[in-house]
Amino acid sequence: MDINQFSKLIQTKRHELDALMSRRMPVIVGRMAKDHFQDNFRKGGFVNGGLHPWPKTVRQRSGLTSAAAQYGPLLSGRKHLFHSIKYLPSDYRVVVSDELIYAPIHNFGGSVDVTVSDRMRRFAWANFYRAAGRSKKAATGKKNTRKQTSAATQPNAQAQFWRNLALTKKKKLHIKIPQRQFLGQSKELNDAINHRLESEIRNIINK
Repeated sequence: MDINQFSKLIQTKRHELDALMSRRMPVIVGRMAKDHFQDNFRKGGFVNGGLHPWPKTVRQRSGLTSAAAQYGPLLSGRKHLFHSIKYLPSDYRVVVSDELIYAPIHNFGGSVDVTVSDRMRRFAWANFYRAAGRSKKAATGKKNTRKQTSAATQPNAQAQFWRNLALTKKKKLHIKIPQRQFLGQSKELNDAINHRLESEIRNIINK
């Protein structure tokens, strides 16, 4: 096939090729991107020119064997960040995003200021007893003191974190969130998209 014949072939397939680029590929790419970014959660890092592992969490460093402690970074029983990744296809394009309010701080890293309320302290105490493996104790809202925890066994890293939060005298905390990127440019994803596009074009031209 010479260049003129190929040009004529492309003209006869023009409508099919346009439908591919404007309608089908945005959906295909959106699905591929969502699958790729969700797979980052399973792998515990961002895949772009290889796997870039996320920093370990406090619960991972605690050495606990409970089910909750076994979750990787950005994962929980409900997997909010994981399930909130979505794609919105339109003509010749697709937007992939995660609109949870805390998604950007995890994806890019940064710092947040948190107000330490009584409700937060009760939450911290409940998590302390759970992480320390103590008998279940309801958070009552009564003022807790260091003396109340003196009988506790030496807390692990996760329990220590929650106890420190419960006992802090600060009204506000400046918390640094390490970057755990799960959305963004990825060489592996781009290569897969290009391969799929080439395959779809060949299918149209050869049929």
